[in-house]
Amino acid sequence: MDTMRDRFAPTMSRILDEDPRVVVVLAEIGRDGFTEAARAHPDRVINVGIREQLLVGAGAGLALAGLRPVVHTFASFLVERPFEQVKLDFGHQGLGGVLVSAAASFDWPAGGFTHMSPGDVALMDTLDGWTVHVPGHPDEAETLLGHAVAAGDEKVYVRLSVQQNTSGRDVDGARFLPVRTGGRGVVIAVGPMLDQVLAATDGLDTTVLYATTIRPFDAQAVRRATESAGTDVVVVEPCLAGTSTAAVNDALADLPHRVLGLGVGRRELRRYGGIEEHLAAHGLTAGPLRERITGFLGPAARV
Repeated sequence: MDTMRDRFAPTMSRILDEDPRVVVVLAEIGRDGFTEAARAHPDRVINVGIREQLLVGAGAGLALAGLRPVVHTFASFLVERPFEQVKLDFGHQGLGGVLVSAAASFDWPAGGFTHMSPGDVALMDTLDGWTVHVPGHPDEAETLLGHAVAAGDEKVYVRLSVQQNTSGRDVDGARFLPVRTGGRGVVIAVGPMLDQVLAATDGLDTTVLYATTIRPFDAQAVRRATESAGTDVVVVEPCLAGTSTAAVNDALADLPHRVLGLGVGRRELRRYGGIEEHLAAHGLTAGPLRERITGFLGPAARV
């Protein structure tokens, strides 16, 4: 199976052919996938070299010129390193654009901590008006990239990952999808965490919602789910633990409720290992997730 990142260049190359307003901005990473597109559109595939602050600044400048920039590199170099440019060049100036990251939280453990970015979504959450897509499958990534580019002059962050579910869902770039219905607790699985969550909740009396667009947060879906499943909510995210707990609290502010946020821990894992080993170390595989979910929801969740 191909990965979300494998879909990025072909999807964007097609969009470049179709939409003369779109321009792709790279910082070396991913440039090989755009060799043919660069020949066809030499003025709309721009590689600035290993200069991430310039990468974001150039994207904002292209937006000022009326274009729709799609800016791409690893998450740690796209969100964390040039955060001031994201904040000021796009946000302060009121410009729209699409940031598309790769490597997610720890897709390349051998790259070390410099190439890991579990806090990217939490950092983007400090800024106003950004839509955040976290697809869980290459088909969803392709769909959400299309939504992001077509979103007028809006600010959109698309988080691509090597981690993925076995099958894609019919996502629309807005709503959470009900995947399983139960009467004791709601579990929100974000992007690539769905398969692990479904395995962890197998046989439990819980409702499972699938979220691939987490900003804006689909508060209505959460409220609907709690009407029959109660107001105990667990959020399982492939990024920093607790990233979306405040959004759940806001959604249920007028109701007594409890929230548990599961995700990547703050402690740095200094051994390279592989993706599966990092997932296990952060408690994001089915067994540990089931233990923490049932411990939070209580014996009534077991059927």
